[in-house]
Amino acid sequence: MTNAALVLEDGRVFRGEAYGATGVSLGEVVFSTAMTGYQETLTDPSYHRQIVVQTAPQIGNTGWNDEDDESSKIWVAGYVVRDPARTPSNWRSKRGLDEELANQGVVGIAGLDTRTLTRHIRERGAMRAGVFSGSDLTDDASMVEQVKASAQMLGANLAVDVTTDEPYVVEAIGEKKFTVAALDLGIKSNTPRMMAARGIEVHVLPLTSTFEDILKVSPDGLFLSNGPGDPATQDHAIALTREALGRKLPLFGICFGNQILGRAVGRGTYKMRYGHRGINIPVIDVATGKVAITSQNHGFALEGTPGEEFSSEFGRAVLSHYCPNDGTVEGVRLLDAPAFSVQYHPEAAAGPHDAAPLFDEFVTLMNEAR
Repeated sequence: MTNAALVLEDGRVFRGEAYGATGVSLGEVVFSTAMTGYQETLTDPSYHRQIVVQTAPQIGNTGWNDEDDESSKIWVAGYVVRDPARTPSNWRSKRGLDEELANQGVVGIAGLDTRTLTRHIRERGAMRAGVFSGSDLTDDASMVEQVKASAQMLGANLAVDVTTDEPYVVEAIGEKKFTVAALDLGIKSNTPRMMAARGIEVHVLPLTSTFEDILKVSPDGLFLSNGPGDPATQDHAIALTREALGRKLPLFGICFGNQILGRAVGRGTYKMRYGHRGINIPVIDVATGKVAITSQNHGFALEGTPGEEFSSEFGRAVLSHYCPNDGTVEGVRLLDAPAFSVQYHPEAAAGPHDAAPLFDEFVTLMNEAR
């Protein structure tokens, strides 16, 4: 057994044993309340540069397969679990979770009290941290200083790290009905699949694309994906969004894309105390009062009051959804232009399917625009 430590920037140290690769990993420590779907969590680009704590005590029971990845690699900076499975048991499993973490060089820690750690983050807020093991496990003071010298999430431009290098196309399933340009801010694999199932040919474009690049695919709509980092850094994505709004190109955004649309119509964003991460988070639609249980992963949110109507350069808009747990704004809808967004993940991999009809709403917008 190799000793390991999770070191927080406020000086708190949690002891455990190495899990996955040994070494050092630095990032923002956050917790996810999802009871399942750890493979989808680990491969979600929105977790780039974050050390993820799983609140579910037993992790790794179903091993690792080659079908459920949400991107090309594991993106988390580090991984924290309480009780890792000794032997995975699932007919789809190809190897153990610890083996895959080691294969991809992800430094993790197991055997610590994740309940105490989660309560600490809830009280003190998400903060910089490091996982240390092997020869990198040194004295506490040195490790704390190393954590304090690492980059903060506020002001971090991370979408540029996770976006695709080259455009690619996900073909429509069955008859092609629409073409959508999807701006890749950290897109998950299941999102284009959800659109393809509705007859949409999806052109996934790099974040560096120009609006002329978007127009080249003759899109019926523009999609803004999820992604990591501070939305205040995304001047280019915001400019592309404003161009689309000005042309009344139907637009749908999720998660990071919700923050991009919000900033494009004049709203500010702020760093949340510890964010929303999990697949069991309630959201209320202000217009209907309907509650959806959603998949979320965000540490920033839009400023404003749920249900608030406001004027923008592109007409009237409303803050359309909110989380009843804390009142956080969870959606934006333009009333005079074909655009809307939500703060959660309607593709729900892994997660509930309550929000899947939002893709149908996007289809309706594109139909009406025709």
